[in-house]
Amino acid sequence: MTDNRTVRVIPLGGLGEIGLNMMVVEAADDLLVIDAGLMFPDEEMFGIDHVIPDMSYLLTHREKIRAVLLTHGHEDHTGALPYLLREIKVPVYGTRLSLGLAAEKLKEADLPAGTDLRAVRPRDRLRFGLFEVEFLQVCHSIPDGVALAIKTPAGMMVHTGDFKFDQSPVDVQLTDYRRLAELGDAGVLALLSDSTNAGRDGFTPSEQVVGQAFDAIFREAQGRVIVACFASNIHRIQQIVDAAAAMGKRVAVCGKSMVANTRIAAELGRLRIPDDTLVSLDELERLPVGQRVIVTTGSQGEPLSAIARMAVAEHKQVQVSPGDTVIFSARVIPGNEKSIARTINGLYRQGARVITEEMAEVHVSGHASREELKLMLNLTRPTFFVPIHGEYRHLRLHAHLAREVGVSDARTLVIEDGDILEFDGINAEIVGKAAVGRIFVDGKGIGDVGNAVIRDRQRLAQEGVVVVVLAVDHHCGKLVTGPQIVCSGFVHAQDSKALADNIKTLVCSVFEGAPEEDRADLRLMEQRIKTAVKKQLQKEIERRPMILPMIMEV
Repeated sequence: MTDNRTVRVIPLGGLGEIGLNMMVVEAADDLLVIDAGLMFPDEEMFGIDHVIPDMSYLLTHREKIRAVLLTHGHEDHTGALPYLLREIKVPVYGTRLSLGLAAEKLKEADLPAGTDLRAVRPRDRLRFGLFEVEFLQVCHSIPDGVALAIKTPAGMMVHTGDFKFDQSPVDVQLTDYRRLAELGDAGVLALLSDSTNAGRDGFTPSEQVVGQAFDAIFREAQGRVIVACFASNIHRIQQIVDAAAAMGKRVAVCGKSMVANTRIAAELGRLRIPDDTLVSLDELERLPVGQRVIVTTGSQGEPLSAIARMAVAEHKQVQVSPGDTVIFSARVIPGNEKSIARTINGLYRQGARVITEEMAEVHVSGHASREELKLMLNLTRPTFFVPIHGEYRHLRLHAHLAREVGVSDARTLVIEDGDILEFDGINAEIVGKAAVGRIFVDGKGIGDVGNAVIRDRQRLAQEGVVVVVLAVDHHCGKLVTGPQIVCSGFVHAQDSKALADNIKTLVCSVFEGAPEEDRADLRLMEQRIKTAVKKQLQKEIERRPMILPMIMEV
């Protein structure tokens, strides 16, 4: 830092991908962390549960951290919080619902009691060293979303969080247009704005549109209605409950996260459930089929989700039947197309009617489209503009959009994860690069699975494996037993014996033909066997399975 007037903005995740949102704002000896999100794995990340940002920058500067500020309760903004709080004890600020959902995740992660969670309300202002932060209400697909107006030594910065300008939100809580405009009048140094829908023209429809679609579908459905959506989409759950209650139907929730989020939102008053509308799955099954509504997880076709298990008739409590109507009330996240299609096909095989967003307005985005992004720019009128939250193409599209409303190219700063963007009140420039990356979480392992392991898993899935096992005499180095050959994942069972015999002959030749001093070096012999078998398989069958030689001394 040059002096106390200099402020740095450093994205540790969320710029260049969907999810993984984490932003640092730093001035002198004070540092704020905005959000701590995760990213769900794509189909090529075999065995990975989820992905979190590399937090080494925060660990290095832990003594400067004054607070973690949550913009809302979605997991792509809060899911990495347990991993951060294991390493750093720091207060976490957010609205009541955001903290309620985060507290549940901390409990699941077995974090010690006593985590410092501090609730805020829109228009609250708090001082953190050189920073003063005001929380501003915004609309999203979950209640209690906020933007952040951060008064810094260099000037005012506005971080929008995820938002849209819904004119008729389900909870009747409008985005704080007035305060955003007042900030614009007073002068905004930098706007950091959500770019997720920067490629979508017009305005994002109101969430009320989905409620109208639910009303029509629920009314014409003869049998049971099953709705799959994100467990954190509290507004969507509210609309399902409202539509069901209006028609005398009863609702049961299914899926661990769905049950937890519904309970938390109801306890905090963010989900209004009429008396006798919410029942257990067992109670629901005793009602006439036309009165049954199930809200479930699995809108992305996740293999272990409730709706995916229903699709293959493996759910313990719910069996899909002819006459059921199944609604997928979520957009398809890129990379999940195959798993969703597989789930839908399974539901059709069991006789269900399936409705997706291509067939009816059963989903709308929670993010601002192009005209709303322009409105945010015009309300705040920033000196500098920084597009955030989205893949690189979204950031670039948002930058082009800023040009349309008069922000010059020189004052539009497209940055990516790790870029250190420095403001001094007059100028802004990238001055360096922080350590960033993706940390894979596999079961209880955090970061012990790296890119090399993922590549190995991909190769095992795509090419198969050959295991070669030999036992040699410890004293004389001669072959005692084997080689035993195991071929898996790349040849038919009836062909594997002949192939294994060929490999066995080759391995014996390589081992016995080596000089005695070379046979004493087991690692060297394993490498020679691996190379020889690789060449043989490439020549014979033009395939490249993973080859694992194992030589044991006896």
